[in-house]
Amino acid sequence: MATPGYGKRSAPGQRPRTNHDFAHLPPREAAIAAYLDRLPEGTDISVKTLAKQLPYGQCALRTALNHLQRAGHLRRGRERLETASGGSRWITRSWWSRTARGDAWWAAFTRGDVPQDPHPPERPGPTRSRAHILLAALGRTAPVLSLSSADCAALAPLLAEWFTRGATDEIVVRALTEGLPTPVHHPAALVRRRLVDKLPPEPLPRPPRRVLECAECGVPGRPEALPGGVCGGCRGERAPAHPRTPPPAPDIHARAGEIRAAMSLRRNERTPT
Repeated sequence: MATPGYGKRSAPGQRPRTNHDFAHLPPREAAIAAYLDRLPEGTDISVKTLAKQLPYGQCALRTALNHLQRAGHLRRGRERLETASGGSRWITRSWWSRTARGDAWWAAFTRGDVPQDPHPPERPGPTRSRAHILLAALGRTAPVLSLSSADCAALAPLLAEWFTRGATDEIVVRALTEGLPTPVHHPAALVRRRLVDKLPPEPLPRPPRRVLECAECGVPGRPEALPGGVCGGCRGERAPAHPRTPPPAPDIHARAGEIRAAMSLRRNERTPT
């Protein structure tokens, strides 16, 4: 696994896994793609790490990953994330897509303009949701708010909306347990009332801040400047020449005067007195 926050990240909206997902690739690239596709989120998929696990050298793996990038299965770049302290930092990302994507799709993904996971999850989730677990443990913080299993199941959808709006477990527990009346006659009714009355506002949508990098030299650039994940310089394209704009006439005359004055001063210094 990579350092927490780094490593493999799956792109959204992929088709369910089949036995023919990578039939369009050469055998070596297909084998590596199938291996990458089954790795969990956050796995280190750098060339050096893969070379320790697969029967290929680093040069062969680098070539294969570049082929997967041109085929639309892989993009590498950086993403800016907000920290808990209110700041932000750039995180190195390797985005993987079982479903081959074109350059236009990856450009939209960089802007945050692609739908998020329209397909159902391939594996069933836990039997108890995060909201259910928090409500069941609420009595440990405030014993007067001990809830039954039926209460937790009935209140979990209300709490799930809190998590959808960005609330943390600490925020929820504080909202439900601070300033409790004495005594609490109906814990479930009180929790329901607070979940409804103290529901946080919907957060404003914030597009992700992502930048793609060239697979060959690592230079960052706009998606349209990296077709197939490779910049123009690495593809052998020459940058267009930009004619220089001449300085304005007054600046030219002033500079010429400075040069003439300097030449005159040198001649005077060489003339014996």
